[in-house]
Amino acid sequence: MTTTILAIAEDRALGGSLRIIVTRPRLLAAARAAVDEVVAAIDMAASRFREDSELTRLNATPDRVVKVSLLLARAIEIALRGAELTEGAVDPTVGFAIRLAGYDADFASVPPLGASIRLVANRIPGWRAIRFSSAARTVVIPRGVELDLGATAKALASDLAAAAAAKVLEGGGVLVSLGGDIAVAGEPPPYGWTIQVSDDSRAAISDSEEAVSITSGGLATSGITVRRWFRGQTTLHHIIDPATGLPVDSCWRTATVAAGNCVDANIASTAAIVMSEHAPAWLRERGMAARLVDGDGTILRLAGWPDKRRARRARTHAESKLIPKIL
Repeated sequence: MTTTILAIAEDRALGGSLRIIVTRPRLLAAARAAVDEVVAAIDMAASRFREDSELTRLNATPDRVVKVSLLLARAIEIALRGAELTEGAVDPTVGFAIRLAGYDADFASVPPLGASIRLVANRIPGWRAIRFSSAARTVVIPRGVELDLGATAKALASDLAAAAAAKVLEGGGVLVSLGGDIAVAGEPPPYGWTIQVSDDSRAAISDSEEAVSITSGGLATSGITVRRWFRGQTTLHHIIDPATGLPVDSCWRTATVAAGNCVDANIASTAAIVMSEHAPAWLRERGMAARLVDGDGTILRLAGWPDKRRARRARTHAESKLIPKIL
């Protein structure tokens, strides 16, 4: 079989790493431009760290009917859908809670160490408090509620960016990774897109690490070991338990899920962390291939996720290929 030559561009975007891989090297610059346009649009629409973003202005306008852009409306609709599918485990109304925990700026600007803070358990308002009309593109946020679209909006950016890049690749394929939220589009390489699976998407590529291959859809990893910080003796992280308004105390340190798109993969991986010991049953019921890692490093593989031996051979064999599911 003919070897496919890949071209790679790497940078930072949306507070994390950005990686673009294409099967048409001469069109890498065009694909990068298409990705950058999508990422910039998502940042302006849905960032809670920019004073001039549309989401920031929306959060500052409680109890009023606000008409939003097509892109922000889509991001909100996806976030609310994620909350419904997970019965509130993934909830966009955690904005105030995550800010109280110290995640009130782009993660690169969050001090890793700080003075002790006192956090009190308090159930968040909940996604049903949001009045949203998809047809009219209107939103009403009650006073005291702050939307945080961070997780699903970044996954949406990966999906949209991959689709945009594929349009300029003349039949070629593309992989877009935003902080480990991965979407692929177009014609894949012969054995699919080989993806190393680890706690940190910034980890160096190593033949000793596990890898899987996908030909379509997306893959997402959520975890509590990378984006974390300390206030006094308290360890904090960015995944909030809607039932308490506090960083979730999960039995899993990392959850990786394959799905029909990156958004659904992200919803499921985040839900798995929040659902903790109830996650395996929830994922099995939906037939979603997943890899869950507990605090001791023990790995649970679900719904066809390849075992360790097959995963380590995925760089040279097609046997570890995953078929993404739709959530």
